[in-house]
Amino acid sequence: MIKKFKLLKRNLLRKSNILEYCVDTYELPNGKTHDYDIMLHNGAAAVVAVTDEGKIVMVRQYRPAFDRVTTEIPAGKRDGDEEYETAAARELEEETGYRAGRMRHLITVDTAIAYCNEKIEIYIADRLTKTEQNLDEDEFVEIREFSLEELKKMILNAEIEDSKTIAAIMSYAVYIKD
Repeated sequence: MIKKFKLLKRNLLRKSNILEYCVDTYELPNGKTHDYDIMLHNGAAAVVAVTDEGKIVMVRQYRPAFDRVTTEIPAGKRDGDEEYETAAARELEEETGYRAGRMRHLITVDTAIAYCNEKIEIYIADRLTKTEQNLDEDEFVEIREFSLEELKKMILNAEIEDSKTIAAIMSYAVYIKD
């Protein structure tokens, strides 16, 4: 049986508006200690938004970390202690200008489990009504709608490489078959 490590010390190196960067010292089951680089994140929410026609609403945006435009499901961080479903509905409307008439939990994704505790709760949103986008000042987002089959092909052709989007779309494909 694998034993839980014992946290001995947390050294906060830097705190940003999204992440806290730490070096954590743990006591291992063999009695030795080891330092781990850890990023702490407040969590995020994402949405597979499905139109009445069965299309999935996607966002395209430039991602500086990868220096390219990506196609993703709408998503964003939680504000403080905000409920995940509330964050998902808020991000959907802010980024796409769609309000969900119904939200259902689909899956939970731990994004970078080796060094970050970010958890993304992913929901299905449908019965959409059009409102208006309300983007943050640093967001420049293009909205596109795709069929599930188009998105699955884009994933398999490496046109979509974002892990939360891949997990969400493939899980949704299984979900609607059940």
